[in-house]
Amino acid sequence: MTWVPKVLPAALLALGLAACSGGAQTSTTATPSTAQPSALQPTTAEAATPAELTVGLTYIPNIQFAPFYVAAELGYFEDEGLDVTLRHHGAAESLFGALASGEEDVVNAGADEMLQAYAADVPVVTTGVMYQEYPVLLIVPEDSGIETLADMEGQRIGLPGPYGENWFWLLAAIEEAGLSEEDVSIEYIGYTQQAALIGGTVDGVVGFANNDVLNFGRSGVEVRTLTAEVPLVGISVGALEETVETRGEDLAALNRALARAMEFIMSDPAAAVDASFDHIPDLTGAGAYDAARETLEATMALYGDAPLRVDPELWPPMYDFMVSRGLAEPGTDPARAVTATLSP
Repeated sequence: MTWVPKVLPAALLALGLAACSGGAQTSTTATPSTAQPSALQPTTAEAATPAELTVGLTYIPNIQFAPFYVAAELGYFEDEGLDVTLRHHGAAESLFGALASGEEDVVNAGADEMLQAYAADVPVVTTGVMYQEYPVLLIVPEDSGIETLADMEGQRIGLPGPYGENWFWLLAAIEEAGLSEEDVSIEYIGYTQQAALIGGTVDGVVGFANNDVLNFGRSGVEVRTLTAEVPLVGISVGALEETVETRGEDLAALNRALARAMEFIMSDPAAAVDASFDHIPDLTGAGAYDAARETLEATMALYGDAPLRVDPELWPPMYDFMVSRGLAEPGTDPARAVTATLSP
């Protein structure tokens, strides 16, 4: 999955968010509140021990992970009785390796990637969908002759490699266009979409609406985008089957906190960037704050009107597509890879 990007208002504390490229691990834990308990709340001594959860956030810190940063910094995890550690891991680490080994309890990844893993005997179950809109699209120069998906025929289309959501989307777009993989010159270019398109080594690139498209604009390069109706579900949160069975209430509490954070982000994106400040080292660079806000506003557009809502009916057609394109092993019941019972 390709995920890429002054100071707090007086009402908040100075705070910091994640992109899709390899980087060093960082971790943060939800900060305890200093508010005094009300008469209806237990004192610290009386309160139950917070439930500990380690959440795996793929790749380096970036504003696209804002719901997690906001929930930590504004005390939403604590309000739900959770002690949450946010753990970033780079591209060199297996997407679900830390989850499978027990180092992480929850992972933030594409629901389609989770379904692929489930079919490969890593029993990760999607428990909440963060992006109700699929974030991937085709990016072409403004003056490109590619006007429809069918125009990809004979064209050089670049993407990082034959994996992840960029790859899933391209296969679905090729199918929607009535083409085959052989009809398109598919180029594996790593995470160099911008350089490859500007340099003319490809005719179009597959990228993310809340990341790659914005990078072109910041560079002054005029581009157009083409979308596809894909049978895929994007960025979500998930946990192993055993965790869903034994810690369902903790996972439901996590979803409630994240949904609350997403509502906050949509109501005040500038404050959300401020509340993420301490989590994103790169936000101190020139123009980084404005870029982060632009990225967050583009990401908000993917949330939809029901944060963390899960529609299990989307899983069978998604699985059928993935099996048909060799993306997932056959013989799995896709209904087992998703649950709607933990949605807020």
